[in-house]
Amino acid sequence: MNTNVLEVRGLSARIAGQEVVHDVGFEVPASGVTAVLGRNGVGKTSTLRAILGLIERTGEVLLDGRRVDGERTERIVRRGVGYVPEDRDVFAGLTVAENLRLAERTGPHGTTPERRRLVDGLFPDLVRRAQQRAGTLSGGQQQMVSLARALLNDNRLLLVDEPTKGLAPRIVDDVAGALAAAARTVPILLVEQNLKVIERLAERVVVIDAGRVVHTGPAPELLGDPDLIQRLLGVHADGVEPPGADPATTAVGHQKGGAR
Repeated sequence: MNTNVLEVRGLSARIAGQEVVHDVGFEVPASGVTAVLGRNGVGKTSTLRAILGLIERTGEVLLDGRRVDGERTERIVRRGVGYVPEDRDVFAGLTVAENLRLAERTGPHGTTPERRRLVDGLFPDLVRRAQQRAGTLSGGQQQMVSLARALLNDNRLLLVDEPTKGLAPRIVDDVAGALAAAARTVPILLVEQNLKVIERLAERVVVIDAGRVVHTGPAPELLGDPDLIQRLLGVHADGVEPPGADPATTAVGHQKGGAR
């Protein structure tokens, strides 16, 4: 029995003729959260988009042991891959309820009454705001809509891209809590910059630099080694959250240019 929901082998990807992901390989277990880390611009978002076939790619992508890299994005989604994009991408002119209805799917990995109850339980504020236009929601509320859309369907895997970016600390906690609850029902491949969130959620980490995987392993192993964190991620701090530190010091370092 395959213990990995996702296997990526020799994955490379190009945007506008420029290679942004180089021979990437890693595995995602069939439970829990696997986090993808790296400085800005090293290819984390591009890796997620390549897995889904949203950008030109070569290499192998296996879902539950079956190759899907030759399939179109909509086919991969229907096989049970949910995607929460970096910039939320809610339909601003539609209500919360309409945004959620558009996300519903039929078929083996589609929407079920159990998933609707899960979403309502995780996001009671969205239930109260069902008739409110999504464009009038706060950034945190829009992020909840984006997460809810993916959770409505009985997916085999969620790809979640920087869900806490730009959110206030209290809202970050809410989003992390929702992801923790979601991870009890579906494995998650999570791109995230906030090491406090990684510490709370992730069992395993994959570190990408310059479009290549430079480290994989248990999350506690990385987070417990300040020197390794600094070398791989550019975080100049002892540990995940030093006493009295600004929250920004626990975010992965930035670098200009390159892939996202």
